[in-house]
Amino acid sequence: MIVEVVRASLKVLPPRVAGRVAFELWRRPMARGKVRTAERAVHDAASVQMVDGVVTYAWGDGERPVLLVHGWRSRASRFYAFVERLLELGYSPVSYDAPGHGDTQLKAGTILDHQRIIKRLADRYGAFEGVIAHSLGVPFVLYALREGVQARRVVTISGPAEFGYLVDAFCRELELGPKVNAELRKAIERGLFDGDETIWAKYSVSEGATELLAIHNDEDDVVDPSQAPILLKRYGAKAHFLQTNGLGHRGIMVDPEVITEAVAYIQDQHSIQDSDVAERLDLGA
Repeated sequence: MIVEVVRASLKVLPPRVAGRVAFELWRRPMARGKVRTAERAVHDAASVQMVDGVVTYAWGDGERPVLLVHGWRSRASRFYAFVERLLELGYSPVSYDAPGHGDTQLKAGTILDHQRIIKRLADRYGAFEGVIAHSLGVPFVLYALREGVQARRVVTISGPAEFGYLVDAFCRELELGPKVNAELRKAIERGLFDGDETIWAKYSVSEGATELLAIHNDEDDVVDPSQAPILLKRYGAKAHFLQTNGLGHRGIMVDPEVITEAVAYIQDQHSIQDSDVAERLDLGA
């Protein structure tokens, strides 16, 4: 009902005004994810600290740290199943509730805020054995790695490759046309990035040096599966792919096989065979 009302309201506004209103909606999570019953034990077992106003979580003895980065309208506790598996194997998971999310009371930030947070965690815990990111956490992590954060391996789950996809998907959901899309992009450039028109390329996935496993689902209704081949092609030769079926955008986070493969990849013990990735995803030879 709310989406229908917003959609109808924006359609009657001039494109420039609709773009400004859309910007205020686009930049805010609107709702904070709560700790679910299944997550409670892991959430409560964490060592909790504040880093520049951001609530951070750590488990284990600090050896072999693995960073976990959640997506939009989510929170660190959504990784509870990964935390349990990593602890069993002697890793020390580290995570945080992003600004505007979970228990962090700051307003929602940008990719640059996430870069700073991830850098602070890297300074505290050292080079990461691995990083696992979900959804919008994926471009945040890949940019932080590109800017100097060290990690031996990275796993991306259901992540977008193109920074502009975040605008395009938002506009599609609200049935906003190309004129409003263009105005929204201008508002984002002005309101969050000091008028920088290069953000759409700068913060999209580009060639990476860290070994990467991209996991996506064929029924993802939040980040279209078409983003997976784009991510793989842009990241380059160090990227590998695991397709899953029937899990959607959220079910993929608690699927036992996904967790097993992701953690095995961090361990460098994965069984993924992706020699035919190019053919299956139409990436070209």
